[in-house]
Amino acid sequence: MRRLFHLCLAAALGALAGLVPPAQARVSVVTLPGRDSTQLTIYNSADLTLVRETRHLTFRKGLNRLEFSWANTLIDPTSVEFRVLNHADQVEVLDVSFPPRVANTLEWRIQSEVAGDVVAEIRYFTSGITWSADYVAEAAREERTMALSGYVRVVNRSGEDYENAQIRLVVGVVKLVEEIRRLASIQDESLRLEESRKSAVVANFAKRKDLSGEKLFFRGGGIGGALAESVDKLESAPREILKEGASEYFLYTVEGRDTIPNGWTRRRISFAVPAVPVVSFCKYERETWGDVVQRYYRFTNAVPSHLGTEPLPDGTVQSFRATTPDGLLAYGGKSNVKYLPVGETVDLELGPDREVFIVPRLMNWVKEDLRFDNHNNVAGWTVRETWEIELQNAREIPVVVDVRRNFQGDWSLKTTAPYEKVDATKVKFLRTLPARSKEKLTYELVTNQGLNATR
Repeated sequence: MRRLFHLCLAAALGALAGLVPPAQARVSVVTLPGRDSTQLTIYNSADLTLVRETRHLTFRKGLNRLEFSWANTLIDPTSVEFRVLNHADQVEVLDVSFPPRVANTLEWRIQSEVAGDVVAEIRYFTSGITWSADYVAEAAREERTMALSGYVRVVNRSGEDYENAQIRLVVGVVKLVEEIRRLASIQDESLRLEESRKSAVVANFAKRKDLSGEKLFFRGGGIGGALAESVDKLESAPREILKEGASEYFLYTVEGRDTIPNGWTRRRISFAVPAVPVVSFCKYERETWGDVVQRYYRFTNAVPSHLGTEPLPDGTVQSFRATTPDGLLAYGGKSNVKYLPVGETVDLELGPDREVFIVPRLMNWVKEDLRFDNHNNVAGWTVRETWEIELQNAREIPVVVDVRRNFQGDWSLKTTAPYEKVDATKVKFLRTLPARSKEKLTYELVTNQGLNATR
């Protein structure tokens, strides 16, 4: 059900005022025209959206009443704000109240010194509108570059349609005082909760008006109070900037406008870079993946990579690779990418690589240098293991392989192959395998146990 805004015109003629009792002060109700503009600022770390909408209202000189209803939506009523954009010095919001026997509705009493057109902004927080990012990566045949496209997907389940809306997306963590969905969903659970909420709205309005002297701007409590500072920072930024940082947040403004009916989803492209440098490589670590070789693309969110002007939100990545000179694509896999700040490097895991094989074999095992305790029991010994690892690349392009081996205890390694010590229990061998090639690397592992151990 669509929300309704009504303008309630008070009786202004003195003679008529004497004939109409106070309960009948609203002599006519006029449905307001549609929104002139709508702006949605959607946070991706919380179920939270700031809605800003403008409307042209027709005020009469004197007392006017404006009614706001949030029935069948997820709007947080404690966050609703109203202000006049023109004739600001001639229009004053006197107070806010709740009509009797009318659920999910508040009413502003507005004193206007001008008769005619007044432009007003109403803004509030709602839940049920979310956004997410996804990416498509298309690697060139040699896998040294990839075309990377980013998309944003907006889903509206707020209970309200938003027509011709400008969409702004916020990356960053928002600390909520209360869950907005819980606030908005408690409609008629109990009279006590409803009355408590009404009292809070009225008290917050009165407090803001008394303390700040603000006549035209109403800010409720709840989410609105919790995020006032961060929202003001975001909204004060220049509108023509499509992507910008603000404090601990980053703001994306989607170009153009979209109509997002309740229950619908919109997907829009965020960026497209034709040639991002990548390093294609494979990892093998039996303790993590068994005997399966995992494939990766590594790239950096930086200017030399034709990126680096903005952080990349977390999302899913669909990867493809060109397999023929005319660009026929093969599906590479699906993976998740974490939030990627500017300057950071990420490894996209693409799943098992069926064309690269790594097979470790134990070739020899010797137990030696036995030591005995006073009871003639073995108390120390040394184990020598000889390993051979066969590496095979069945692909038509060279492949970098990262082979990791894990050791325990007091160990040392003897090998002619270059390796890097990752930590106290792990080493890695980095090798570049030519296209359609095989090779082997060998090493001897010496492990001292018991009294033979030096650490």
